[in-house]
Amino acid sequence: MVEVLLILGIVVSLFVGFNIGGSTTGPAFGPAVGSDAISKTGAATLMAVFFFVGAWTIGRRVVDKLGEELITSASVFTIETSIVVLFFIGGALFIGNYFGVPASTSMTAVGSIAGLGVATGSLDWVVMGEIAVWWIVAPIVGFWVSGMIGRYLYPRINQWVAIDSSEGALMELDRSGTVPRLVSGPNTTRREMVGGIVVITIGCLMAFASGTSNIANAIAPLVGAGVEMEMMILLGCAAVAVGAFTIARRTLDTLGNDITDLPLTAAIVVAIVSSTIVIGLSAIGIPASFVIIATTSIVGLGWGRATRTATLSGGVRGEESTSVSVGALAAEEPGEEAPGIGEEDPEDIPAASDLFDPSTTGRVLLMQNVVPVLSTVGAYVAFTVLFRFLW
Repeated sequence: MVEVLLILGIVVSLFVGFNIGGSTTGPAFGPAVGSDAISKTGAATLMAVFFFVGAWTIGRRVVDKLGEELITSASVFTIETSIVVLFFIGGALFIGNYFGVPASTSMTAVGSIAGLGVATGSLDWVVMGEIAVWWIVAPIVGFWVSGMIGRYLYPRINQWVAIDSSEGALMELDRSGTVPRLVSGPNTTRREMVGGIVVITIGCLMAFASGTSNIANAIAPLVGAGVEMEMMILLGCAAVAVGAFTIARRTLDTLGNDITDLPLTAAIVVAIVSSTIVIGLSAIGIPASFVIIATTSIVGLGWGRATRTATLSGGVRGEESTSVSVGALAAEEPGEEAPGIGEEDPEDIPAASDLFDPSTTGRVLLMQNVVPVLSTVGAYVAFTVLFRFLW
């Protein structure tokens, strides 16, 4: 009976890993795919590789945190309770992926474990409070940092790097020789190549950071119940890879194309801001919700860029107003000299409908909060009933 439960637990854990691959590939490589710097298949390959590296190295610490520190009683994590926790994590993530919205794996997983802890009276509220505070602060920081870059630095950065997305692939596979090799696309400029490499590299860093924090979401309950960590890391990473190559295509479309058609310069800025915050949180042991951080960074950058049409003093006096649009990210051609704040004509800034889809963004933000609530409430109700009548 124990062996059957263990196999069932591993299957559910793999299902969670599959959905993690689907929900985290979009935030990591959405900007790169949306700016045609890399294909969806290439993004999935890099996601699988760097997720594994992060999981195998630093990810062990986060597994210990969620598997031991968040729940004060070691006896609470059994094979049976782990299966139920993983079921709610995987089920909630699947709902988000089904709708093409990359839900936060960290919030969903911690919510399910917290539901178990509250139902059994074993939740460490200090640890939970620390995690929750950073979940609130990090997206706000991402929005405002990106907003300030958009208002004060983005046009200058755009002038310096002079990066735009030319027609065709950034890189192609040359099979003319004995060994296939990557070469630049037919219309790719040298600066565009450099920019593409930068944004892909940052995506790899985000995939690495995802591995350090998100592997715990798939395997921590079982490891807490006594299953070998190394084996579960290998199995979990394999499941993540499958998710990255399959269901992640929908979330890549959502973050790479539906929310905004990012110019490559903007994609680099968003990736740098998001990855820096995520890596910083991982360094202090906080499971990072970089899905929300990446989304708010995209919106913040466009908002900041749009506000350049008004001066700060004029806005305070109510003399000037601006309509916020992520379409503002394409107001200048790459390499064009940036006008001063307040000197731009609002008519020169594209309408929101050009690059920014408000309905898609609203759906993303809604589902990113609904999915963790579903996992938390579902786990709490289930364990309240189970412990009252069965255990």
